[in-house]
Amino acid sequence: MTTANETLYIALLSIHGLIRGQDLELGRDADTGGQTLYVVELAQALASQPQVGQVDLITRRLVDDEISADYAEEIEHLGPSLRIVRINAGPEEYIPKEQLWDHLDSFADNLAEFFSAQERFPDILHSHYADAGYVASRLAHQLGIPLIHTGHSLGRVKRNRFLASGLNAEVIEQRFKMSRRIEAEEMTLATAERVVTSTHQEITEQYELYDHYQPEQMRIIPPGTDLNQFHPPGGGEVETPLFETLVRHLKEPHKPLILALSRPDKRKNITALIEAYGQSPELQELANLMIVAGNRDDIDDLEEGAQEVFHELLVAVDRHDLFGKVALPKHHERCQVPAIYRIAAASGGVFVNPALTEPFGLTLIEAAASGLPIIATEDGGPRDIIHNCRNGLLIDPLDPASISSALLKLLTDRPLWEDCRDRGLQGVREHYSWEAHAQRYIAQMEPIARRAERLERQPVVERSGLYRNRAIVSDLDLNLIGDDRALQELITVLRQQRTQAHFVLATGRRFDSALKLMKKHQIPEPDVLITSSGTEIYHAPELIGDSAWARHIDYHWAPHQVRKLLAGLPGLKLQPKHEQSRFKLSYYIDPERIKLEEIKALLHQEEQSVHVQMAFGQYLDILPLRASKGLALRYMAELKGIPLERVFVAGGSGADEDMMRGNTLAAVVANRHDEELSQLIDVERIYFSSKPHAAGILEALDYYDVFGRCCDPREAGQP
Repeated sequence: MTTANETLYIALLSIHGLIRGQDLELGRDADTGGQTLYVVELAQALASQPQVGQVDLITRRLVDDEISADYAEEIEHLGPSLRIVRINAGPEEYIPKEQLWDHLDSFADNLAEFFSAQERFPDILHSHYADAGYVASRLAHQLGIPLIHTGHSLGRVKRNRFLASGLNAEVIEQRFKMSRRIEAEEMTLATAERVVTSTHQEITEQYELYDHYQPEQMRIIPPGTDLNQFHPPGGGEVETPLFETLVRHLKEPHKPLILALSRPDKRKNITALIEAYGQSPELQELANLMIVAGNRDDIDDLEEGAQEVFHELLVAVDRHDLFGKVALPKHHERCQVPAIYRIAAASGGVFVNPALTEPFGLTLIEAAASGLPIIATEDGGPRDIIHNCRNGLLIDPLDPASISSALLKLLTDRPLWEDCRDRGLQGVREHYSWEAHAQRYIAQMEPIARRAERLERQPVVERSGLYRNRAIVSDLDLNLIGDDRALQELITVLRQQRTQAHFVLATGRRFDSALKLMKKHQIPEPDVLITSSGTEIYHAPELIGDSAWARHIDYHWAPHQVRKLLAGLPGLKLQPKHEQSRFKLSYYIDPERIKLEEIKALLHQEEQSVHVQMAFGQYLDILPLRASKGLALRYMAELKGIPLERVFVAGGSGADEDMMRGNTLAAVVANRHDEELSQLIDVERIYFSSKPHAAGILEALDYYDVFGRCCDPREAGQP
């Protein structure tokens, strides 16, 4: 135990990566990425603090001809109070982290021996990632040292991402040892005095999924930014070869640059930025737009999601005739990113992050450190950044007018632009530099090291099994929504049961339209969002698109032929472009002029493999044959390993019927009894609520005892 006069001795554990003091091999493989850089920079920042006498960065020792001899050195001194300590465990060669689990107990024993041979034990163990959490938890109990933990990524969340990529649960378990990882994370949360996260959203969307989550142990300390790398322009930026390369397609290259920098990912919402720019002649007169979206040689060689993003970008540029005003550079190197920020700052430009959801917002901090005012989505981490730095404006990413208005405000008010630039530079130094991070870290952790603070743990009731074993599924329109008071009561119940049940929304709306409606009614992000009538599936957190589902339903899908066949039919009219999507053709239908069966017959005669459905008596959707809400629901249940008998569905229209038939537990709320779902009155496992909207859903949840026995009482012989 440290006395008041002693400096702190901190041990950071990061077991699996290739870690050394210089020339980090970032990107060599999946285990040598951002976490490696993070722990090295954290160690350096902590070692520079006057309250800290010693920092050990502890990792695994590697003796392998395929890698540098640096990783075989047992002790690597990086300064008078900082060293990398390498511990023997398992095979000498470098292996992926998933193969380390059987060797972690040896690592813990060998590390305990190392500590015991020293004059004093560390005051704090700080583990990074699940494997280090397992080791540090054992040592914390064995040696009585307080544990701090940073997850970096979590198994329950990672599993969702793997499922979205098309891997089935069995393969995920076999390849990534997910059960052991999640068990280790639960043990770590049960042991740790504090858990360090980057944002509040990280806590609510990730850590809350764990049994041993304790709100009192969470501390938000954003990671630091290298201010030697990201700094304001020094002069001459617009005279460099990089500048000439970036702006070579612009007609007036010396206008201010509106800069966006992100992956070509649908969630980054870059098309909305082009729409905002294209709809504002004033913006086009004031500035150019530059979108740096990864690297590409040929768009057709990119993965399907990126192809779709670039297709939307190019169509939007063409629609608004923005040629010569928008730059879409094909290539850039990682080391050029700081210079790109400085070029935009030197031009008098603005950085924009219009993402639909942004957990942290590292690019915003980098841009601010480079002297750029920022405009960012009001969802997630950017709220914290702009609150702390006061260097820009928040926008509604679903509203192009909100984006263009914010851009015009900054670009036409030079004193405001300069204030945002100056406040951003100061705010990053105060809140997001490594020096600031280290100071906040010491302030939070020193009382724990000196035993002046101790986490008062609340009783934890563990559920059986590693994964949630039931799901609550609902449509949005005229079903979940309609009674705001009951809706908020339902949301409270779903939050309370989050570790037991998945929350799933299934809607005919497009992804962006669904998000807009959810935001309006304060509906939290679901675990799974099924949109466009079952043709798109997104997984939390960050709503990652399910690429495997997209590949599955793209079977004999020929939308251009379908559109041609239906063109000019009486009583049928295409809905606006914003209602169409890759796998959904949407029409308005007048049932008095054309019957649904006529349309189906025509398409079948022409050998079109499609699924045709009508909702609310006036909307017609044509989908791929393999797509519907019901099929998407069953795909989701299989991915999650949830029996259909434990899936509760509340439907709102005829489009929900195939979700409700079969083995699911279903409910029709009162406001839908006499409409499209009335024919289900005699179908088994369907309950007709006496109340409308969310109140009817709550009634049905109670009827089926969804959070308890989860069964139909009629089948159990109950009244």
